[in-house]
Amino acid sequence: MLPGRSVVDAGDVRIREATADDWPAIWRFMRDIVSAGETFCWERDTNEPSARAGWMRLPPGRTVVAIDHEGSVVGTAETHPNHAGPGAHVANAGFMVDPAHAGRGYGRALGEHVVEQARADGYSAMQFNAVVETNTGAVALWRSLGFEILATVPEAFEHPEKGFVGLHIMHRAL
Repeated sequence: MLPGRSVVDAGDVRIREATADDWPAIWRFMRDIVSAGETFCWERDTNEPSARAGWMRLPPGRTVVAIDHEGSVVGTAETHPNHAGPGAHVANAGFMVDPAHAGRGYGRALGEHVVEQARADGYSAMQFNAVVETNTGAVALWRSLGFEILATVPEAFEHPEKGFVGLHIMHRAL
């Protein structure tokens, strides 16, 4: 772990900076989430090297993992500036929880951690550019953590079962 990087314990979940050794556990569930094509604007056939390059962020970005009480990686999140230069004061983030561990509070723990870490890192706001409107669990979670839907881009996401659905742009001040 890098100096100054925190480890957060919250009940049955511990959140810490991801390491290279965590990648195989992340990829195990990331591959399935991405290939399902229901929640991420990634190519469904994204290969492992591309996924790793897009997820394992270098500073000023961060990647964290959620670890359960058994020591297993059950979720992950990454943060980075939403834009470069004059837009770098607004953070962006992505989240994935292993579907086998969904509904147990890991997404909330990751969300709370990322918001607090972004604030500590000096960001003034956080923006999600593409929350699929049919991902109602994520939308409800982000709203409960203070995010607002600024706009919905109609039919901007091609869901494999529901066809073209909207993408929410969500935002909150830090």
